[in-house]
Amino acid sequence: MSTTLLLARHGQTVWHAENRYAGVSDVALTDEGRAQAAALGRWAAEHPVDAIWTSPVSRAVITAQPACDALGLTPYREPDLRECDFGVVEGRTLAEFAAEDPEAAEAFRADPVAHPFPGAENPVEAAARGAAALRRIAAAHPSGRVLVVAHNTLFRLVLCELLHIPLRDYRRVFPRLRNAAVTELRVTSDDPPALLSLNVPCEQGEA
Repeated sequence: MSTTLLLARHGQTVWHAENRYAGVSDVALTDEGRAQAAALGRWAAEHPVDAIWTSPVSRAVITAQPACDALGLTPYREPDLRECDFGVVEGRTLAEFAAEDPEAAEAFRADPVAHPFPGAENPVEAAARGAAALRRIAAAHPSGRVLVVAHNTLFRLVLCELLHIPLRDYRRVFPRLRNAAVTELRVTSDDPPALLSLNVPCEQGEA
């Protein structure tokens, strides 16, 4: 018995243009982000799911709402799907941090798990909480299809955790998850999870 989890990163936020880290901050969607959420809603109407789960952070909740409306579903909130806390770089770019502390920035680039940003959440703990959340969601919907809307870094860490990829490689193996694109993961109770697709746009013509 397996559950299909359809993972979608939230829509574009106002910090995306400058590539600023958005973790615990409640950052608003741009017009483009709202359009991406609408596209995800149209995708859900054509590819129905049995349930929708989201991070409690507003950018994820708002991104999921068109899909909920399309299918007449009430979303579930899962606190452990929240984005990682990025500590001192919250709201800043990696380049800004590197200008301030080049050695720490270089250590992060070399191994972001062994050398997270000062004050940041432990990536190992973030991966564990996120993976446990996805397993709970899968267990709650046996043989179902579930849309899960959350965050870029958390999802990349969780994919590494579930697929037995070294966590330190999450930035290399999964450079980014596109906003509102869908990644399909099959989760079973007895076998390791399987990645069926990655970063599939909601609408043809999107890149």
